[in-house]
Amino acid sequence: MSVSARRAKQQRGFSLVEVLVALIVLSVGLLGIAAMYVETLRANRDALVRTQAIALASDLADRIRSNRIPANNYSGTGVNDRAIADLADWTTAVATQLPGGAGTVRFRAGTTTTPAQYMIEVAWNEVGQGDATTFELRLEI
Repeated sequence: MSVSARRAKQQRGFSLVEVLVALIVLSVGLLGIAAMYVETLRANRDALVRTQAIALASDLADRIRSNRIPANNYSGTGVNDRAIADLADWTTAVATQLPGGAGTVRFRAGTTTTPAQYMIEVAWNEVGQGDATTFELRLEI
């Protein structure tokens, strides 16, 4: 039997060590892909909640712009029935649409050099975060 025929017999297929190394490399790669997928899902969920919070704050800002006489209606001390109903609807929407959601509205009266301002703050709990996340919208009227 020639040398090349003996080599052909000895070099058939892969050894068990090569297969195990290939499986380890493949499994590490798949674990990395799975971790990246989970992180993407978390980031998408956080972005959705943040978008909802911004939309809720903008909704109240639009309501304030359409009903601003007297100016401090939405600070919780106003007597305007439309403002009271708007605030009740808005706080309910914040509480139901955001995880651990809460909303506050502060009013700062204007001076001769600065306009009156509403500070609309929306807070919610993000998964994995210890502190509440907040978004504040300042509305000058």
